[in-house]
Amino acid sequence: MTLTQTKKAFATLGKFLSQFSEDDAVKNESVPHNDTFFDNFINLIQLSQSHNGWFTPQQVYFAIQSWAEALTDDNLDKWLENYTINYTEPKTVGLVLAGNIPMVGFHDFLSVLITGNKALVKASSNDQHLLPFLAKYLIAVEPKLADRITFTEGKLEGFDAVIATGSNNTARYFEYYFKNKPAIIRKNRNSVAILTGKETKEELTALGEDIFRYFGLGCRNVSKLYVPKDYDFKDFFEAMFTYGDIVHYEKYANNYDYNKAVFLMSNFKILDNEFMTLKEDTSYASPISSVFYEYYDDIDNLKQKLEAEHEQLQCVVSNGITENSIPFGQTQKPALWDYADNVDTISFLSKI
Repeated sequence: MTLTQTKKAFATLGKFLSQFSEDDAVKNESVPHNDTFFDNFINLIQLSQSHNGWFTPQQVYFAIQSWAEALTDDNLDKWLENYTINYTEPKTVGLVLAGNIPMVGFHDFLSVLITGNKALVKASSNDQHLLPFLAKYLIAVEPKLADRITFTEGKLEGFDAVIATGSNNTARYFEYYFKNKPAIIRKNRNSVAILTGKETKEELTALGEDIFRYFGLGCRNVSKLYVPKDYDFKDFFEAMFTYGDIVHYEKYANNYDYNKAVFLMSNFKILDNEFMTLKEDTSYASPISSVFYEYYDDIDNLKQKLEAEHEQLQCVVSNGITENSIPFGQTQKPALWDYADNVDTISFLSKI
């Protein structure tokens, strides 16, 4: 099997995914294997919330569309053009996937296969259905992929390298268990936004997408704001009202009620708009429905702080204040070359 064949299979998967959106699902007769997979995928999307209460159809469709936009011939070519990929000696790479947001482990799965290696996948109990379905579609498109994809529910065995994602606690276990193998071990990370008070309403509204998409469960979700002294949150809250319907979702509402009650009983000072709370806090990780904030006096000092603590951060959102900062509203639309934790997965896989 060649790199060209693998890229073609994933580009075809991108075309398959492009047929599905929250507004409508329109069958494209030029997409192969629709008779087998199209209706079944719609059914799986509708069932996803019964498998994981956070995987509402709206959130799953967003993830699907994001990957449809990424998996094009041009994007795949641009992503891989600067790598030398050797298909002659495939290795088996164990993948321990997270399940906090739909298809969160797809990039690792893609990276293993696109580098000519074999994927031994241990999916999260919170996301056990979407990736196996897409793997079946890939195999229908390119049958040679069948011997390169294995899903397991048990202990990972017989692998040459591993990519494992989990919490800081599970990462310690991963580091011990996989200590004798080449490994990428991912821990907790959070994302922050830097505000100056000069943002437009449109920018602040876009920031709400970074905060509320996937209910704030992803490492690319903004969980903390840095604001200048005497910052007026009025414009921020007005922009956030665009997302007020989120409180009608029971699991989110329960978290909002619970975390607000904890803050109030602890006599913490909070700002509240009836569906989210803001709390002044030096931590990066805020609970669901809450965003922490911290004041800064000097932007250069803040930049130095964030650089020193970069291993705790996934994304920094701003109007170009920091190097490689992400524009408002774009954190949940990473390109193929935007690597988690800034670790080049393709380079790692090409050297094992």
